[in-house]
Amino acid sequence: MTDRLRVGIVGVSGYGGGELARLLAGHPNVELTYVTSGTYAGKPLSAALPGVAKRIDLVCEKFDAQTAIDRCDVVFLAGEAGLAMEHAPALIEAGKPVIDLSADFRLKNPAHYAQWYKSEHKAQDWIERATYGLPELNKEAIKSSKLIANPGCYPTSAALALAPLLAADLIDRKSIIIDSHSGVSGAGRSKFGLDFHFSEVNESIKPYGVAGVHRHVPEIEQSLSQIAGEPILITFTPHLSPITRGILTTAYANLKADAGDLQALFNTYYADEPFVVILDAGQFPATKHTQGTNYCHIGLAVDTRTNRVIVISAIDNLVKGAAGQAIQNMNLACGFDETAGLTMAAMWP
Repeated sequence: MTDRLRVGIVGVSGYGGGELARLLAGHPNVELTYVTSGTYAGKPLSAALPGVAKRIDLVCEKFDAQTAIDRCDVVFLAGEAGLAMEHAPALIEAGKPVIDLSADFRLKNPAHYAQWYKSEHKAQDWIERATYGLPELNKEAIKSSKLIANPGCYPTSAALALAPLLAADLIDRKSIIIDSHSGVSGAGRSKFGLDFHFSEVNESIKPYGVAGVHRHVPEIEQSLSQIAGEPILITFTPHLSPITRGILTTAYANLKADAGDLQALFNTYYADEPFVVILDAGQFPATKHTQGTNYCHIGLAVDTRTNRVIVISAIDNLVKGAAGQAIQNMNLACGFDETAGLTMAAMWP
């Protein structure tokens, strides 16, 4: 591929697509050449995303696969579930790598997709060809992949919090409990139900998807099982919090005997990962500290009274939990520096 990559975003007017546009506008190796939106077709991108005015001079179009093939070297699919399974195969067969921000290719078992997303998978032959795009777990596979399934926001925060402990076999794998809090943007830009009205969300925190019914449960379990080398079941409770963006995840697990220096374990495990920050002992993450960035902050402690380890991670759900991680995956797959376009200077608007 050339040093200056022609990139398209399908579904640019959603929160994930909008973050992609904002970040790609500052990427040194990218030219944004094609953006689509059903809602804003025929209008300037700045009509959908006023923040890109005078930075991106493009008009939103209705999606057309041949146009994407003609104008793009890489395509980000940032639409609703079902879009990628319909269009990704044709794009890839035309030589255009795809990074899918939906859940279409995350789950390796098509029966799980049918169970959790209430529809049959329409491109089952492509599931095994897809690479799960969590760079801290699958970096080498991502580098040669043409179809990258970008992880969900909750699964990213949970997997990064627990990976070192599972890899070292230091916890009782049947004892894992994960509580996560998400900002309202995690629901997407087009969700208009009563639960997301300002007066309902403001000054209130509420759980949802309780008792293992949230769609991200099988994805979290799949990631943790990959690390552990055996099936993992978890208890997961997500919460809607009165913030715009950010995820704070707290994971609990019972320790096995002689766990050792867990602070050193985490520092060593993530020593070569540019976007994971292990906080000093006694310090814990806050969503404010990762806002607008592709970083994951992790802090941990051991409750000696109960012999449990507590790991807390924070990410921006729209960046490390979506668009930023997608660009990180593009960088790896296209041979760019992994951090290109994702440094602090490039990311702040």
